Amino acid sequence: MKYKQIKGREIKGVLDVFVAHNDEDGEKGSEILIHGNPEGLKSLAKLLLEIAELDQEKVADDDLPIGAREHYCLRPGIELSKSSDHVIVGRLDAKGTRAFYDRYVSS
Repeated sequence: MKYKQIKGREIKGVLDVFVAHNDEDGEKGSEILIHGNPEGLKSLAKLLLEIAELDQEKVADDDLPIGAREHYCLRPGIELSKSSDHVIVGRLDAKGTRAFYDRYVSS
């Protein structure tokens, strides 16, 4: 898969992504809601597959340095609906080290 140096406007169709904060029965929590029309959902699926299938090790260090992770920013009013929250989708494993970031806790 060829590395995509220019990023932006990856989502076609309609996609709305936001965090819903819940306070039911005294339990606080939140959930991420992803809604879209068929074209928007398929477009998100295609983007996720591109990220998953990218061989980060073959990307030039100028484009993706050692220790970096491939990611895409999905912006309200551009890739997402104006009512969406800003979203970043990306790889968990870092180029060159395959290390996960410190915040990650395995299940």
